[in-house]
Amino acid sequence: MKRLRIEHQTGFAYEGAVSASYNEARMLPGTTDSQFVLSSALEIDPATAVSSYVDYFGTRVSSFDILSPHQGLTIVARSLVEVRPRPIEHTGITWDRLAAESSRAIETVEQLSQSDRTTPHAEVVEIARSIAGRHDDPGRAAHDICMAIGDAVEYVYGVTGVHSTAADAWKARKGVCQDMAHIAIGALRAVGIPARYVSGYLHPRAGAEIGVAVAGESHAWVEWFAGEWAGFDPTNNTEIGDRHVLVGRGRDYNDVPPLRGVYAGPDKSKLNVRVTITREA
Repeated sequence: MKRLRIEHQTGFAYEGAVSASYNEARMLPGTTDSQFVLSSALEIDPATAVSSYVDYFGTRVSSFDILSPHQGLTIVARSLVEVRPRPIEHTGITWDRLAAESSRAIETVEQLSQSDRTTPHAEVVEIARSIAGRHDDPGRAAHDICMAIGDAVEYVYGVTGVHSTAADAWKARKGVCQDMAHIAIGALRAVGIPARYVSGYLHPRAGAEIGVAVAGESHAWVEWFAGEWAGFDPTNNTEIGDRHVLVGRGRDYNDVPPLRGVYAGPDKSKLNVRVTITREA
């Protein structure tokens, strides 16, 4: 188990005065069966009231608006979280039983349909079907499919953008964690395995020293259902461990962006994002 302190700062500088802005932030982790939130808070400048709620998929949301003129906006999310590893445990479920169980609950039914983000390239569908055909256990098939995607796609920043799709990234065979998660989700859904997008943070150093702050970033991975939910990080081809801090879940990135909002004012703005992660125990 590790104790991680996370500071996620997002800043906007506008080319002129903004008369009003309306925002939703998904930056604060919640307590689950594998992580415990010791403290969490959102700091906003200009100061304003914040309303908090849990969305349809179980993600903590901080909603706020600023109705006085401002030329900049800064949001700082600070959290202290204890995290333990979440090793994959295969249940031995059959394909027929998975199909039956997946059709009985909204939680799984909604994670079977493809979105514009996750619709897979034909080559990805072929890979997924080939791997699935070699396994009687869909959980083991899901594990191998995600590893195959991780092996096939190179992590390269700047080739894709925040609006890129799984098919776009597959054609390039390059992308970031968001792209690899979308490709893996599309592949899993293509063979009837419910899969969802997970957003959060990852401490970048496996052997992190206590008390040393390091530059981090938002991260994304996947979870699939094969009798129970299991997680995997295709970007690093690893199981979810005590360096992964979960913030939100959804059908794809559109359900869990760190910040979403609209404002009235100049068309252009400059964005600055900084994530710092410190291991404290």
